[in-house]
Amino acid sequence: MNIEEEYIRLIFGLKLKQIRTEKNLSLFGLSKLTNISKSYLNEIEKGKKYPKTDKIALLSQVLDVPYDNMVSLKLDKNLAPLGEILKSKILKEIPLDLFGIQEADLIDIISNAPAKVNAFISTLIKIAQNYNLSRESFFLAALRSYQEAHNNYFEDIELSVEKFAKAYQIDLDKKIKSSDLEEILVEEFDYKIINNGLASYTNLTELRCVFIPKTNTLLLSDTIDESQKTFIFAKELAYNFLNLKERLYTFSWIKFETFDQVLNNFMASYFAGALIIPKKAIENQLKTFFEQEKWNADHFNKMIVQFTDSPETYYQRLTNILPKLFHFKNLFFLRFTNKNGENRYKLSKELHITQQQPPTANETHERYCRRWVSIDILNRVAENEIISDIQISNYPDNELRYLVISSATKDPFKENHNRSISMGLLISPLLTSKINFINDANIKSKKVGVTCERCPITDCDVRICEPIELQKMAKNEEIAKTVQQLLTDYS
Repeated sequence: MNIEEEYIRLIFGLKLKQIRTEKNLSLFGLSKLTNISKSYLNEIEKGKKYPKTDKIALLSQVLDVPYDNMVSLKLDKNLAPLGEILKSKILKEIPLDLFGIQEADLIDIISNAPAKVNAFISTLIKIAQNYNLSRESFFLAALRSYQEAHNNYFEDIELSVEKFAKAYQIDLDKKIKSSDLEEILVEEFDYKIINNGLASYTNLTELRCVFIPKTNTLLLSDTIDESQKTFIFAKELAYNFLNLKERLYTFSWIKFETFDQVLNNFMASYFAGALIIPKKAIENQLKTFFEQEKWNADHFNKMIVQFTDSPETYYQRLTNILPKLFHFKNLFFLRFTNKNGENRYKLSKELHITQQQPPTANETHERYCRRWVSIDILNRVAENEIISDIQISNYPDNELRYLVISSATKDPFKENHNRSISMGLLISPLLTSKINFINDANIKSKKVGVTCERCPITDCDVRICEPIELQKMAKNEEIAKTVQQLLTDYS
């Protein structure tokens, strides 16, 4: 098996540090015993240098460890899990740099307390296996954390959109048409665009487009509407204008090979959303809307279609604009889907700004609360129509209250499926001071849970199952109290 030099250096460095610390030697002390400089020994332990044979022999002699053990890639049980991680290259796939973490620093942290940290890492791996966490899911989770860390607002992309519009004379005060963007792709970036290009491929019905990089050919599905086509063209322009080389070639995505593909896909989507729904235009629109005394669903729907026929594109843009320009930094975004006639609902996308807000996705097949407007609205979807509604959701567990706006349509990507997009804003003095219609008496206020299995609400008429998880917790608490009483009685 061909082992990378970097892996060999890292393993040797970890072993040297472990042996040195076990013998209560500092780097200074080992340097004195071997006449090898402290800085060079430090670089060896960090995996940056690999010593020559004579120096390995000297270290082996001073530390009283057989030469073969020093150079062996086999690690003891304390370091073995870390060795597997290094060998699997997972640290290369984790976008550590996005969070200001260096790989060497992480390895140094692990090597300082290998048994405890490796036990923690092993636990995370087992949890991931139990929940069938895929590589794509891991990458997407990392991306969500990256978005949340930046309040999902990226000034550099916003500025790039303004530069693009100026360079190609796009009027951001008018609704952008797909034909405007198609012309730029063809004339400036030498694209060949084939409408109905996927029609003869029956197993690609769920794809909207496929890009062929060798010939700059974009094959479009015959099922996409004007808004979808505009978004696709805007993303293609983003890949070219932002010079994003590592990219996906299908929409929707099939699988991610690298995190760069995930990140660049997000950046291209962000660019597309900012181009279709310009920052200044939506800011002015929202200011006027928030001044209204009453919630008006028809008005909200008109706000969406002023820019796009896709509620998801509009709501995604809200998650950029509201934290930055209105300072509503405690919010969540959710996408639910369900199949017609089925009483199962899938939370297929979520984003939480500032902190983890309820509700959140679960991987234990529990039933999401039917009191959420996000789910209730799915049962009211009509053909070729956007339905919007609003609700104040009260969580009795933590006494948090959210203003939740939700819009639902037929799922544009799955036949016989519906989709709802929701945004929840934590009700605070700031929110109530900026949104006048929050005091509208016609807005329903409901107590809600997260899942039926964990919901404390006793008078729920839409409950799907008993709160079995709460019942388990209560039972265990009673057992613990009884045991404590026994300890007191017999002490």
